Amino acid sequence: MRRLLIALLAACVLPARAGAGCEERPLSALEAVASIDLARRTVEELDASGASVALVSRAGQDLDRYGVRYSHMGIVVRDHPAGRWTVVHELNECGADSSGLYHEGMGNFFLTDLFRHEAQLLIPGAATQARLARLMLGRTPLRLHEPRYNMLSYAFSTRYQNSNQWVLETLAAAHAGADQVATRAEAQAWLRQARFQPLTIDVPTAVRLGARMFRTNVAFDDHPFERRMAGRIDTVTTEAILRFVLAVDPQASVRIVR
Repeated sequence: MRRLLIALLAACVLPARAGAGCEERPLSALEAVASIDLARRTVEELDASGASVALVSRAGQDLDRYGVRYSHMGIVVRDHPAGRWTVVHELNECGADSSGLYHEGMGNFFLTDLFRHEAQLLIPGAATQARLARLMLGRTPLRLHEPRYNMLSYAFSTRYQNSNQWVLETLAAAHAGADQVATRAEAQAWLRQARFQPLTIDVPTAVRLGARMFRTNVAFDDHPFERRMAGRIDTVTTEAILRFVLAVDPQASVRIVR
């Protein structure tokens, strides 16, 4: 059975993925098995936690120089107490300036070109889980998705969106409660009031110009002019979301799957 699994997975070709590189190449058998094993251990950790909803992150790129260990985050939901886990996340269409909202099993979420085979689970407190679970059953997550993708989108602009920004704004809608957030502008207003702090990345002028010329999924025109000219790019990362959740939800906890 293990040999058959290796043979089948070795034939997989990587589709476009947020938080990972965009070159299409087959996963090696060892990479595929390691990814599937990581998915299995992540599900086991979720089962043991007793959670119904969590935020799951993977390491698709080396972002250590920015103090970010995990590049991409999704919302993982259980359909019933003994049911399967489904990851809902935004994915960039392989280098294009657009994205889609996807529902995938845990295996597919990790079956990509990972920088390290490690996952982070950010488990909200019970009250936040309940609100987020209800929210995920409705239309709000889709309304909060912006198809115009920008890898380095400004945290407080609705012009573009990166994949982690969709998670953050959906989480804001759940925290705000009582249907207070129905649009991205409302989500961002709530986040400002709650003092969300994006990650600031230093991007020199030459790098910004090169990225804009050669990468259709990178833009800077949504950032405030003064900050942009100073090379200060404020964007949403998994690390920024982690810090924010732990600050606003005292019952939240973190589990690392290695």
